[in-house]
Amino acid sequence: MKRTLMKLAAFVAGSALIACAASAQTAPSYPTKPITIIVGFPPGGISDVLARALGQRLSVQMGQPVIIENKPGAATTIASGYVANAPADGYTLYFQDMTSHAIAAAAYKKLKFDSWNDFSMVTLVASTPLMLVTSSASGLKEVKSLVTQAKSSPQPLPYASSGQGAITHLTAETFNQLVGIKALHVPYKGGAGQAQALIGGEVTYGFASMPPAVSQVKGGTLNGLAVTSGKRAATAPDVPTLKELGVPLEILLYSGIVGPKGMPPAVVERLGAEVRKALAAPEMKRVLQDAGADPLTSTPAEFATLMKSEAVSMAKAVQAAGVTLD
Repeated sequence: MKRTLMKLAAFVAGSALIACAASAQTAPSYPTKPITIIVGFPPGGISDVLARALGQRLSVQMGQPVIIENKPGAATTIASGYVANAPADGYTLYFQDMTSHAIAAAAYKKLKFDSWNDFSMVTLVASTPLMLVTSSASGLKEVKSLVTQAKSSPQPLPYASSGQGAITHLTAETFNQLVGIKALHVPYKGGAGQAQALIGGEVTYGFASMPPAVSQVKGGTLNGLAVTSGKRAATAPDVPTLKELGVPLEILLYSGIVGPKGMPPAVVERLGAEVRKALAAPEMKRVLQDAGADPLTSTPAEFATLMKSEAVSMAKAVQAAGVTLD
């Protein structure tokens, strides 16, 4: 009897193993269809540039098209809300500017999603500084000259941002407070509009994302005065940091991949591994360098910890600037 039971148990165990193996062979492996990555900004900004480069690389690696879809507006909350309500199957992802995500959490009193609990963290992708720029027509090529003119001007100098409550706005307000100047905020719709206003001389200065800032500085249409990182950017080595110039301001834009809450752990793990592989590719390294960005990967837990830390910093900046977006 005992021997019969042992044979039966062995048969059942063997059958289970065979069934599992068959299931593993027949179950579709992720991905089996195109993946869409949502960007909360218009084309041309740092998030769009990096997302498109990453998407192209992931498409090659994973054997499926990766589509970049821009959903700008409302300080990225339109894009955030869309992703939060998407199916948690790994086919709708978010190239998240976590700095703006943290700003929205502090500046909006009512959101249709939970900024921290309605998303699955996948991995960080990059960190990027901003660049303080002036129009070439202004003749201002140093931070000291900008501050001197701002303090002596009978009217507040106009400065551009990529939108009310955007990181470019909060950084400028923080800078103004640190150097003791008053200025007139002129918000534009996205980084492209901000850049055009600076180039055309409609405004005197602004903090811009690196891709448009670097190309315009190299082209001679803008003057690069300083960057907000702790070290000089490799793509603009002649531009000093604000800290070098005695202004204690350091701000980095952190980008990462997230998805809706409840994504399968195996999909999260696969995506994280594919992003790390993509960032090591020579063509991706060139894109990052040209954009003034540094690659930065993480575990989902590390991503969440940094995001919550940024939320605290951005909440302080929002409060100091008196920004409300409801």
